[in-house]
Amino acid sequence: MPELFPIFVNLRDRKVLVVGAGTIGASKCESLLRAGADVHVVAPAACAWIEEQSAAKNLHWDRRQFSADDLQGMFLCVAATDSETTNHAIFDEARKRNVLCNVVDDPDYCDFFYPAVVRRGALQIAVSTSGLSPALARRLRVELEQQFGPEYEKWVEQVGRQRREILAREMPEAERRALLERIASHEAFKEFLRSEMNDREDPRD
Repeated sequence: MPELFPIFVNLRDRKVLVVGAGTIGASKCESLLRAGADVHVVAPAACAWIEEQSAAKNLHWDRRQFSADDLQGMFLCVAATDSETTNHAIFDEARKRNVLCNVVDDPDYCDFFYPAVVRRGALQIAVSTSGLSPALARRLRVELEQQFGPEYEKWVEQVGRQRREILAREMPEAERRALLERIASHEAFKEFLRSEMNDREDPRD
């Protein structure tokens, strides 16, 4: 298998098809909705969560069996039915239409994989084993969650604000690059933590 190309994709308003509406399909839909995707679900029946999301018009649910035409205009596809034969047929149809497809828990039938993700606001750290060992990816995610605590969410927001301010100022390129490195440094993070601690200890707060 060739080396995977790591990439973060902007799915906002992109059409994504999920075939299958059980608990696994629901988990895929949840992450897709979080990314702002236009999620379309095809399945004769669905779990309660997908029914609720459909009723709230957060996703589109067609209560029927999959048809090849469902792939028309889709950016991505996730096959999450309980039938291996159906999942493989979906993958083959997606390939014909140049639609990237993921067959859940079947790495030989995947154009992309769902990584284990640590989320700290805008900061996302993704871990993938290319489908070889999802359990290992999950273990590494747990370790990273301990290393990169909740405090990183607020710090990354601060770094983003400082970066915008620096980019808006007129200065030599070398100086700008040095400032950008400085605000993202470990020393800057420690200063941020000290400032946060002082704010919490200030009796006026």
